[in-house]
Amino acid sequence: MELKFDADVESFRAEVSTFIRENLPDSIASKVAAERMDLPREDQQFWHKKLNKKGWACHHWPSEYGGQDWSDAKSYVFEREIALNNAPRPLTFGVGMLGPTIIEYGTEDQKQRFLPSIANGDILWCQGFSEPNSGSDLASLQCKAELDGDEYVLNGTKTWTTDGHFSDWMFGLFRTDNTGKKQHGITVLLFDLKSAGVTMTPIITYEGIHEVNQVFFDNVRVPVENCLGEHDKGWGVAKYMLGLERFGTAEVSRSMASLSRLKKMAKNIAVDGQPLISDTAFSAKIAEAEIELRALGITEQRFLFQPGGADALGAEASMLKVRGTEIQQRIYELMVEALGYEACIALSSDKYDTAAARMPADMYGGAAHMTRAYFNFRKTSIYSGSNEIQKGIIAKAVLGL
Repeated sequence: MELKFDADVESFRAEVSTFIRENLPDSIASKVAAERMDLPREDQQFWHKKLNKKGWACHHWPSEYGGQDWSDAKSYVFEREIALNNAPRPLTFGVGMLGPTIIEYGTEDQKQRFLPSIANGDILWCQGFSEPNSGSDLASLQCKAELDGDEYVLNGTKTWTTDGHFSDWMFGLFRTDNTGKKQHGITVLLFDLKSAGVTMTPIITYEGIHEVNQVFFDNVRVPVENCLGEHDKGWGVAKYMLGLERFGTAEVSRSMASLSRLKKMAKNIAVDGQPLISDTAFSAKIAEAEIELRALGITEQRFLFQPGGADALGAEASMLKVRGTEIQQRIYELMVEALGYEACIALSSDKYDTAAARMPADMYGGAAHMTRAYFNFRKTSIYSGSNEIQKGIIAKAVLGL
């Protein structure tokens, strides 16, 4: 089952696909196709600006802030074509999370100050949520922000800060009151990472990628006008942001692209002189993953095209996050299984950087990235609220437990 769209939407789909083919450099598309987790700033910014010039980078924002008055169907096929054509998405943290939150909770001054630079891709943002002892239980965070006149003074640390090493600003959650329930006394602050007292340490993940960082704050001063939402009441703002992030982590379209690459790998890898895809046991595993992905895709469509669309999602976003990340991980497990011993060689290979221009048809080049993607994507069932936390949300909100 697949949704059928009218001629106008299908014409738009063709327009998006053509635009990507004509404007996305092969050097960037090949990195996305090779499952690169550490796409450089210049690549992300280049493609974002291309989309923004076309008017598409912030398409889901209200039109008065540069968005498009697209139907849900047009938004859906746009996201699908971006993924299937190996294009990076618009700048995730700024466009996908912070921008909509500023529109929802920000002052008029904040909208004027921050939204244009987010839309233009001039300022790159990172997210300061997790701490060494506060990950899935985010409400237990202790990184402090104390009011001192017309400024907040930040002390403490944030960790797992994705793209922090090349971001310009951070939006973060900080403890402003320790009394009462842990969800109380949290405030959302926006600040320049070049501020005095901010230092950053790279975290090199198991697969050898510099994608995340730990950030330290030593008496960092942030103007009070950079408080997003109300003082001490940032938990509601945080939940709004996390809902935006959680829905996106289902990644149905990206998983469809990954599944296509898995099939190509299986056709190009020979076992006993025969393509791996002809092995009935392995092809059955691919078929099972595809059935699960198609079922998730249909479920996503039902949620997206229900009354209220994505804005009406509650516990449904948690469900999509759980199943989406489980299926992502299963596809990468099958990639590593397909590569066999080449997957072991690749992790320590010196060909990691040069393999980016190769597609999975080159087994060694594919291995250099697929193995790293396999290890990197173990995180997806943890970030944006671990799957265990999401199951708790579903149990409470849907089953009434």
